[in-house]
Amino acid sequence: MNSQKPIGVFDSGVGGLSVLREIHQLLPHENLVYVADSEHAPYGDKSQEFILSRSTAIFEFFMRQSVKAIVVACNTATAAAVKELRTRYDLPLVALEPAIKPASEQTQTGVIGVLATSRTIQSNNFQILFNRFAHQVKIIAQACPGLVDQVEQGDLDSRKTRQLLWQYLAPLVEQQVDIIVLGCTHYPFLAPIIRELTGNHIKVIDSGPAIARRLAHLLEMQDLHAKTQHPGSVVFYSSAKAQKTHKVISALWGSPVSLECMTEDSQLLTARA
Repeated sequence: MNSQKPIGVFDSGVGGLSVLREIHQLLPHENLVYVADSEHAPYGDKSQEFILSRSTAIFEFFMRQSVKAIVVACNTATAAAVKELRTRYDLPLVALEPAIKPASEQTQTGVIGVLATSRTIQSNNFQILFNRFAHQVKIIAQACPGLVDQVEQGDLDSRKTRQLLWQYLAPLVEQQVDIIVLGCTHYPFLAPIIRELTGNHIKVIDSGPAIARRLAHLLEMQDLHAKTQHPGSVVFYSSAKAQKTHKVISALWGSPVSLECMTEDSQLLTARA
């Protein structure tokens, strides 16, 4: 496989940009293709069959882009679809799981909180992870309906967002957690407000940096790392209309981006947003 081929990264929406950012910082010479399935976000309230169908459609799009590896930058898609996707596609695949392992190793109080979507918490993958560490620490899993929608709208610091966050954070604070795990890739964009609401004595961690390191290791092991010193490209696609997502993606990425639309028939239409 050509090492100069791109790496595909996708999420139900814009949340996976938090993972894409970590990958781009660690592997600046890699070409990256990001897909936000914003037309169908959030995945957290969708069925497993629907999530698998959407994930498969995006994987097929990545195959047409001749990617050399794929990162599923979505905890919900990981929980619902990755096991099946691994049987269908023979290429390096990196998937997410909430950072419960490092949290269990770092906690001082023995109590950690996990913020995630309902679908992630209800998944078999999460239950296996929960059971693996539940004998070591107390794990409080908190479903957070509505938070993904706030990030999808680019609404990171409104009164509504703060009220939603405190609704989910208060039970964790009351039970004396000292670490909060962000179990959804949308939530790192809310980390500054989470820290403000909970105080500096509670550590906030997410899986993004670990995922970037895992990807770098796989590329190195399979001799697929980019063999160039030129900066890699980052191309952005969305399943939603560009007018709906362009502003939010640019804001979360930190600079204006050129956004293309992935239509349902997989034709690519440049969105002049």
